[in-house]
Amino acid sequence: VIEFVAGLRTFTQIPIVLMTYYNPVFRYGEEDFSKDAASAGVDGLIIPDLPPDEAGSLIKYTRQSGLDTIFLLAPTSTEDRIRLVARSSRGFIYYVPMTGITGAKLSFDRSLEEQISRIRGAAEKPVAVGFGVSTPEEASAVAGYADGVIVGSAIVRRVTAPDAELRDYL
Repeated sequence: VIEFVAGLRTFTQIPIVLMTYYNPVFRYGEEDFSKDAASAGVDGLIIPDLPPDEAGSLIKYTRQSGLDTIFLLAPTSTEDRIRLVARSSRGFIYYVPMTGITGAKLSFDRSLEEQISRIRGAAEKPVAVGFGVSTPEEASAVAGYADGVIVGSAIVRRVTAPDAELRDYL
């Protein structure tokens, strides 16, 4: 993936944030991963299974390398958790507006706007919403509240469709 990003950097400067589980980063070595990812042109990391209160060494190495660390918040996040994520995140905060599995159906109600306002009250960083945003209409609706919209599942579905050719997306 790091080599793939380096190849992308030969023709685009669009920000690239990698989303991965912690185990590959741990096996690679936090310091080496941070250096190599930054050298390849990665802008940030989202590691859903690594909470900020357990990410001290990774935060140190990513900051030394110039990578953003992006942590997640959910509707169940306490005020203390929101403040911790606000302090620990660089780049933006990833808000998961529901509990469940990735690719699930997102519902739009007043609570989305209220939760984003609550996060903004504790953080001076952009808030991007993802997890369940799968159509252009949903993305447009979320964009009315959030600073950014994450459409990872929709991209994966499109790139892995039987008739998709990877070069169409590069």
